[in-house]
Amino acid sequence: MSPNSEGGGGATTAGQAPMRVVVATGNRHKVEEIRAALAFTSWEFVAAADLGGWPEPEETGETFEENARIKALAASETYGLPALADDSGLEVDALDGEPGVYSSRYAGSCATDAENNARLLLALGDTPRVRREARFRSVIVLVREDGSEVVAEGVCEGHIGTEPRGEHGFGYDPLFWPDATPGRTMAELPMAEKNAISHRGAALRALHDLLEAVGE
Repeated sequence: MSPNSEGGGGATTAGQAPMRVVVATGNRHKVEEIRAALAFTSWEFVAAADLGGWPEPEETGETFEENARIKALAASETYGLPALADDSGLEVDALDGEPGVYSSRYAGSCATDAENNARLLLALGDTPRVRREARFRSVIVLVREDGSEVVAEGVCEGHIGTEPRGEHGFGYDPLFWPDATPGRTMAELPMAEKNAISHRGAALRALHDLLEAVGE
């Protein structure tokens, strides 16, 4: 499963079709982000939802890695292809790591971003700034043809504000102040700047380096 041919640069061997890797998601924007970050031209990344019949599994894991593995294994078994999945969320130190794996459903299984943000602010109450440290964490699991796995992780450190700010992004972005961009929430960053510091971007870069290191 090698992204780089003998000539280097990730080009496919003449006449050889790219290897298809299914991404366990219905989000095409996420697939584009993965394609750009890994930049392996001998791989073809495709969203599971685009292959039809994607039975998105229940995320019953207690960690991001467990949930990413559940999704990657389900996609690999469903389509008979190598598969990649990520799971990510917000960890707040003052809340003992909550909302964590429940980030997208913190205020309920069908909660909106605004409802999740409101619950987070309520949970933090008047917690002082020095105790509002938090991070976005992303874990990526790649299941290869032989069933072996490559796991990579990325984080974005910051703190939680006291009210939403910014019109970009989604989820907890309006409340999250990254350490890397003082004075601006994640929701106030242009997309290119957000991608450069994001947890998923960091995890993808780590995955790229791991695969390059072993000549995959």
